[in-house]
Amino acid sequence: MGILAEITKQPAKFDCLKPASVLALEKLDWTPFHTISLILFACAVLHTLFTYRLQIFAERLEKRRGKRTAGLHFLFFISQVEVVFALWAIPLFFAIFSFYNWSTALEYVNTRDYTEPLFVMVILALTATRPIIHIAEMAMRRCAHLLGGSLASWWFAVLTVGPILGSFITEVGAMTLCALLLARQFYVYEPPQKLSYATLALLFVNISVGGILTDFASPAVLVLAHAWDWTSLDLFLNFGWKAILGIVISNILYWLYFRKEINALNDKKEILTQTSEGEIASIPYWITFIHILFIIWIVTISHYPAVFIASFLFFMGFHQITREHQYPIQIRQPMLIALFLAGLVIHGGLQGWWVVDLLYEKPPLSVMGTAIGLTAFNDNTAISYLASLIPSWGPLFEYAIFTGIIAGGGLTIIANAPNPAGYTILKAHFREGIHPIKLFMGAFLPTLIMYAIFYLFSPLS
Repeated sequence: MGILAEITKQPAKFDCLKPASVLALEKLDWTPFHTISLILFACAVLHTLFTYRLQIFAERLEKRRGKRTAGLHFLFFISQVEVVFALWAIPLFFAIFSFYNWSTALEYVNTRDYTEPLFVMVILALTATRPIIHIAEMAMRRCAHLLGGSLASWWFAVLTVGPILGSFITEVGAMTLCALLLARQFYVYEPPQKLSYATLALLFVNISVGGILTDFASPAVLVLAHAWDWTSLDLFLNFGWKAILGIVISNILYWLYFRKEINALNDKKEILTQTSEGEIASIPYWITFIHILFIIWIVTISHYPAVFIASFLFFMGFHQITREHQYPIQIRQPMLIALFLAGLVIHGGLQGWWVVDLLYEKPPLSVMGTAIGLTAFNDNTAISYLASLIPSWGPLFEYAIFTGIIAGGGLTIIANAPNPAGYTILKAHFREGIHPIKLFMGAFLPTLIMYAIFYLFSPLS
């Protein structure tokens, strides 16, 4: 535990603003309270894994009773994965109150950094607007035409070009656009279940690794790039091209395996006739240009929540002025996803005592594998933050922890911040909800491919 004592002497930014009781909560040495916090965190993780079962049970009860009672409404509410961690933050709050006092519990919740959840909420609402969806759809259409114009070409273009764009429009923006386009142009044809899960798994893994070509697009990358002084050029030369290679290889392998099923979907309807050119042309270019400017501005000031929220309010005014060229702003789902991430932030701040201990003083290859496993059950941004606290990590270990965190970001819904956005957009296309084990199995091969590529083309090999 010597390293843990040393880390606790390294004050994080703004720690001087936190009460001593809150700093005691966050310390990386074990206390009986931290065991309680781990149990509650484990309950929340298990809850996320069984939300689809709760949803099926609630639907069966509704059919049997013929109406929704207050109890059924509550059952449907807790079957939404987006509310899980916030729900389990309630007993955590009272646990802090029991072990410490009321003011400590309030201060702990109040001193969390909610910048990422707020940013995710805003960027989700922005990228789901009609001009942005249509310009992205037009770009994917052209890529698909270059590949032949079939449904398979569209599928490959969205899962290849979209995640790479995440390095420039943020992972959250890329996830939103890719999920919306897949919903409109692929899942609408009701692909077989196995192909549905494979596509969702590829989307999650590819978005996680596709955002590492720059130092600002992914929260997990942002934390470590800032801590270790990495530039966008460093990221591309050391990691970015490997991520592109892994994305292309994974997509080709899955296309080869599912080519009959993908080609069979062409018999239902030609994929590239879903959105008419007239609909795209009906949106004035200046409106699309202003939307893009808003996205660039909000991405640029993404670390200043007061500024980007104020900017979003101005955007809502612009949206109202140009409403004849807009879809209604969808704010409910972005708010639920922000709630999910905020709950994860609250729980994650108390898990450092065991996460850091698992990672420290292990061979780099083991660190890489351990990081993948930890990421599957804890947001990779939280793992990145905890890793950045360890002094004298060393270049080999920095490479191992970073690649492990990035490679494991597609294994579960909670592994990467944008995943809940994709889950929310696409879950309606899975009749019995998204089964976490099936998602994990679908993501295992592309995760393994990324693990192999990062290892083979690295100083670890």
